[in-house]
Amino acid sequence: MSTAADLRNPDYTPPLAQAVPLGLQHILAMFVSNITPAIIIAGAAGFGFGTPGMGDMVYMIQMSMFFAGVATLFQTIGIGPMGARLPIVQGTSFAFIPIMIPLVAGQGVEGMAALMGGILIGGIVQGFLGTVINKIRNWLPPLVTGLIILMIGLALIKVGIEYAAGGVPAKGKPEFGSLINWFMAIVVIVATLYFKFFTKGLLSTGAAFLGIIVGYLVALVMGEVSFDNVGNAAWIMVPDPLHFGISFEFAPIVGCILLGFVSAIETVGDVSGITKGGAGREATDKEIAGATYADGFGSAISGVFGALPNTSFSQNVGLIAMTGVMSRHVVTIGALFLIVAGLVPKVGAIISTIPIEVLGGSVIVMFGMVAAAGVSMLSDVVWNRRSMLIFAISLSVGLGLQLVPEALQHLPSTLKVLLTTGLLPSAMLAIILNLVLPDIDQAAE
Repeated sequence: MSTAADLRNPDYTPPLAQAVPLGLQHILAMFVSNITPAIIIAGAAGFGFGTPGMGDMVYMIQMSMFFAGVATLFQTIGIGPMGARLPIVQGTSFAFIPIMIPLVAGQGVEGMAALMGGILIGGIVQGFLGTVINKIRNWLPPLVTGLIILMIGLALIKVGIEYAAGGVPAKGKPEFGSLINWFMAIVVIVATLYFKFFTKGLLSTGAAFLGIIVGYLVALVMGEVSFDNVGNAAWIMVPDPLHFGISFEFAPIVGCILLGFVSAIETVGDVSGITKGGAGREATDKEIAGATYADGFGSAISGVFGALPNTSFSQNVGLIAMTGVMSRHVVTIGALFLIVAGLVPKVGAIISTIPIEVLGGSVIVMFGMVAAAGVSMLSDVVWNRRSMLIFAISLSVGLGLQLVPEALQHLPSTLKVLLTTGLLPSAMLAIILNLVLPDIDQAAE
C-alpha cells in the first residue's frame, strides 16, 4: 500500500496496477495539445488535409508523439547532467507556432528545411542556457512572462477560428463558415466543457481528448470523415533523419533562439510548480538546470528528424498537484506509450482523418486557455505606473504590428517576418524595459 511519503518521492515506483493508469492519465491530459502544432504547421507549409503532401503531415504527427516521449525520458530518467529526474511531461510547444507559421507559410519543403535548421540551433542554445538559467530567472517576472503567454494565446486564437470555420484553404469559398462547420466545432466545445466540469477522474482530466472524440463521432455520422489515407499508411515507421532536409537561415535561427529563451523560463516555472505542488518544496538548482538541458537538447534532436520544438507541459503540472503522485516512473510509463504510438503510422493516419472543424473547436478552447493563463500570471503583478507602461508599450507594439504587417513593408523581409509575429517584439520590449526602467514609485518613497 502506497503511503503519502511514498507518493511524494520522485524515485518511488507504484505498483503497475496503479502506475499504468496514472501514466495514461498524463498522456490523456497532453495528447491533443501535443499533436496540434504539427497539424497547424504542416497545414501552413502546404502539407495539410486533402493535399498531395498529406503524408508529411502524418509523419509530423508521428514525430510529435515519438519525440515528446523521448524528451520526457530525458527528464524522468536523465542522461548525465541532462534531466530533472522529476515527473516532467514534455510535448510540442505552442509558443513557437506564431513565428513558425510565417516562416513556413506556402514554402513547402524548403520552408520546413529552414525551420528545422532554426529548431536545431535554437535547441542547442536553449540547452546551454541550463548553465546560467538560475542567474537570469529574475529577468522574467510575472509581468513579462504573463504578457508573453498572453501574446502567444492572442496570436493563436485566429488559427482556431479559421479551423472551426473550415480551414485556410476554404477561405473565400461558400463552404467557409457554414453552419455545418460551426456545428461540428461547437459540439467539441460543449463536450469538452461537459467532461471538464461534470465528470471526475480520467474523464475530467482527458476532457480535451474526449471532446474531440465526441465531435469526431458526430462528424462521422454526418459523413464528414474520410478514411482513404488510413489504408495506405504503414504499420511501422522509424524516424527519418533530415526528413525535410536542413538549411540555416537568419530568421528561423533568431526566432527559435529567442523563443527558446522563453521556453526555458516556462520550464523553470513548471519545475517549480511540480516540486511545490507535489513535494511541498522549492526546486533545486540542479533540477532546474537539468530540466533546461533536457528541454533544449530534446528540441534540437527533434529538429534533426523533422519534428517541432518540445517544452514542459503545464497541464501535467496541475495533474501532479491534483493527484499528489510525484513518481517520475509513472511519467516514464506514459512516455513509453507515446514512443510506441509514434512508431505506428496508422495512428497518425487516423488522427489525420479528424475534420479540421472538429480540431478547430478543440483549439479554440486550448488557445483561449493559453491567453487566460497569461492573464492569470498578470494577476500577480503589482500594477504601478512602471508596470502599466511596460505592459502598454509592449502589448501595443506587438499586437499592432501583428494586426498591421504592412506598416513594416519597407523593412528587409527577414526582419519583417520576425517583427510581424507580434510575439517577439512584445517579448523583447517587455524584457528590455523591465531591465532598464527604474521603479519611480519606489524611488519616490
